[in-house]
Amino acid sequence: MAEVGIFVGTMYGNSLLVAEEAETILKAQGHHATVYEDPELADWIKYQGQYVLVVTSTTGQGDLPENIVPLFEAMKEKLGYQPETRYGIIALGDSTYASFCGGGKRFDALLQEQHARRVGEMLLIDASEHPEPESESNPWVEQWATLLN
Repeated sequence: MAEVGIFVGTMYGNSLLVAEEAETILKAQGHHATVYEDPELADWIKYQGQYVLVVTSTTGQGDLPENIVPLFEAMKEKLGYQPETRYGIIALGDSTYASFCGGGKRFDALLQEQHARRVGEMLLIDASEHPEPESESNPWVEQWATLLN
């Protein structure tokens, strides 16, 4: 089965909860999954040629949470081209803000620029409609897991 690194950008814990639920679902389907709450570039590099799942909320004006910014910046500065990386994104946000899910969208844009291959569609979870994000993410992860080989 697939090796999946789950990289979390969180401020208040919702993204971490979603990531931990995703880890449980992936393991139940026979995959090997590990959550990285304070992800570093070395953690990311371990999954090149495997799968990564980015679960991040959005802060400020579409910014990433502080705990995932060092990874994002290191990827931008040091990785460049990574066509062997296959990924999924779960973005949490609030549609009452203009920068809805901006953190996840920024991560997706970087990965697309670096020629990584997205598996499935990005999931955008609106906190104003879904106060319990795992109710939206769990079915998505179950489906996403079927796309891994």
